[in-house]
Amino acid sequence: MDQIKKRMEALRVEADESGARAEELKVKVKQLESETTQKEQEITSLSHKNSVLEGEVEKLEAQVKTYKDEAGAGAQAGTQAEGLQRKIQVLEEEAEESDRTIRELNEKLRQTDVKSGHYERKVQALEQARDQWETKYEEMATKFANTKKELDDFVGDLNNI
Repeated sequence: MDQIKKRMEALRVEADESGARAEELKVKVKQLESETTQKEQEITSLSHKNSVLEGEVEKLEAQVKTYKDEAGAGAQAGTQAEGLQRKIQVLEEEAEESDRTIRELNEKLRQTDVKSGHYERKVQALEQARDQWETKYEEMATKFANTKKELDDFVGDLNNI
């Protein structure tokens, strides 16, 4: 009788631990899904930023060309040319900075894609583990029900004696 109680208690503890583990895994899956969504939003934001910066680079290149054309055509080439050259230099530096920013954003985007793939694999692994724990929990619940029935039958037999 004590063995049955101990066994039932052990099964209860195992079932409770399995349930708790399944809940932890569900929370972890939701957290990873949230992180994945956040990373996807970040990717979208970076892609948009990249497009905007590319547009700015084109605009700046057009301005550089315009300023160069104006510098060559101006009657007051001396002072205007120096001013335009400074502007061109600033614009070229801005273009270089924009190019650097684009490269950095592309690298961050690539890293985010890698992380996203990693998290997707983690989510799949956690879902598989959760499914295994749920299966184990169902098996333990069935064992518990069978053991309880055996105990009830045993108690009934003892009462009949």
